[in-house]
Amino acid sequence: MNIVSPSILSADFANLQKEILKTENFGAKWCHIDVMDGHFVPNITIGAPVVKSLKNAVKAKLDVHLMIENPLKYIPDFISAGSDIITFHIEASKGSASECIKLIKDAGKLAGISIKPGTPVNDIKEYLSLLDMVLVMTVEPGFSGQKFMPDAAKKIKEIKSLASDKLIIQVDGGINADTAKICADYGANCFVAGNYVYKNPDMENAIKSLLAV
Repeated sequence: MNIVSPSILSADFANLQKEILKTENFGAKWCHIDVMDGHFVPNITIGAPVVKSLKNAVKAKLDVHLMIENPLKYIPDFISAGSDIITFHIEASKGSASECIKLIKDAGKLAGISIKPGTPVNDIKEYLSLLDMVLVMTVEPGFSGQKFMPDAAKKIKEIKSLASDKLIIQVDGGINADTAKICADYGANCFVAGNYVYKNPDMENAIKSLLAV
């Protein structure tokens, strides 16, 4: 069964709880929370207090994507805030990837690593057996609404060939029904979509189309 994790970066922040609850009603089990620090990526979004405020306000699993420098320093804050899944970037971990994974898993959370479009799978190969999820970015992280990068999606197939069937392969960036189908054919089973879900006049059909690929 596919997982849909709508990105709240595209939601109406004035009505965030209601927006997330709508996606839940239409079958989305996860809620993707993009955390950006203005250093690792050029944009700034939200932090642990927003995660904490959502913990008891929605039923969806809080799927936190850390696009920040020095994730090891901040992971404890997001654990305490109630994150269910915490994903950090291999490019930002600077040799602390194993520590980050252990910290997340010791807290009973799902641990994920993300790779940017230009990062080879080989950079995360040694960690695949330790992870619950790999997030393949099919746009450059930092802004919503970018165009899907087909070459980046091809890395999904390589990850699938190296990892256990239990590994969740998530994809984020320019995802809609058509691009999700490309990624699903490579082996992805978890789809992050922002504009395609939250800006869609037919949110229900958008979510169902991702569940069905």
